[in-house]
Amino acid sequence: MTNAADPVVVIVTARPDPGGLARLFASDYPTLAFADPAAALVALDRHPADLVLIEAGPGLDPVGLVRTLRLRPRLAHASILLVAAGDPAETRDQALAAGATDVVLAPLDPSDLALRGRNLIALARAQGAAEGRTRALAQEVERAVAESQEREREIIRRLMLAAEYRDDQAGGHLTRVAGCVLAITDGLGLSEEEGNDIALASTMHDIGKIGVADSILRKPGPLTDAERTEMMQHALRGYRMLHDSPSPLLRLAAEIALTHHERWDGGGYPQGLKGTEIPLAGRITAVADVFDALISARVYKPGWPLERARRFLEEQSGAHFDPACVTAFLSRWEDVVTLVEERPADQAA
Repeated sequence: MTNAADPVVVIVTARPDPGGLARLFASDYPTLAFADPAAALVALDRHPADLVLIEAGPGLDPVGLVRTLRLRPRLAHASILLVAAGDPAETRDQALAAGATDVVLAPLDPSDLALRGRNLIALARAQGAAEGRTRALAQEVERAVAESQEREREIIRRLMLAAEYRDDQAGGHLTRVAGCVLAITDGLGLSEEEGNDIALASTMHDIGKIGVADSILRKPGPLTDAERTEMMQHALRGYRMLHDSPSPLLRLAAEIALTHHERWDGGGYPQGLKGTEIPLAGRITAVADVFDALISARVYKPGWPLERARRFLEEQSGAHFDPACVTAFLSRWEDVVTLVEERPADQAA
């Protein structure tokens, strides 16, 4: 229960008997009255009130006090009622500009003052309650968004596992590609959030291979022209699997699935896009994907040494790959070497 130590009304007045004003509210609300503004501020710092009533008088700067009160965050929703003297229009304008909620001009009508005070207390409490509900709603929305994002990530992780089970040559390929993507996004100066999203979405770049026959997907030798054409369909299939999802991450994954085999010079597939026509996420994943494919052992080839794969990227910069992505990747070379050492690509899965 509220008591005098937790005032609802605080009165600051220069009159000799501050209790006169206090009696207007004391029967309904815990009320404190002060002749000294400094003492009132100390009390309000301890226990913010719903209503602060300030009566102008000798030695008291009511507008300055209003301004001081509004600088205190804990009084953001307190109602401030100023009882003004002097030039009514000037005092009212100055007080309202300083943050007063309402201004009453002398001479006072006690009944009107008490009524205004009760209304302002109700207003302060309603504003506080509304802010509390807004905070609670914002927290609930934040929790819902976090849960939704985690579900999206879980879906992607599960689909990544499905791709790995389907293509037993993948091994740690998807994880290394994601790590290489992070190196590139960091080198490009993208935000951590952007980098994480592209890296996670990149793990879906070959999801369309789920629809490729085992006889092609696991063939130990070179593919025929017809088989190669069928294999190339995985880019479109992956896009079709993902593109109409309401999830931004899955739509990003669809974009990567569709474009990670495009080439900077326009010689890639499936659309023959060129240069910056290729979405940045696709250009980034192209570098990471090809690099890891080169260093990875397959049933039809041994893995390349890291330096040989690095030279290939340098040679193909501006032809197969976006030069900026290659530069960014090589600028984080030590990180890439560490990644490969931790997740070696020298054995077929």
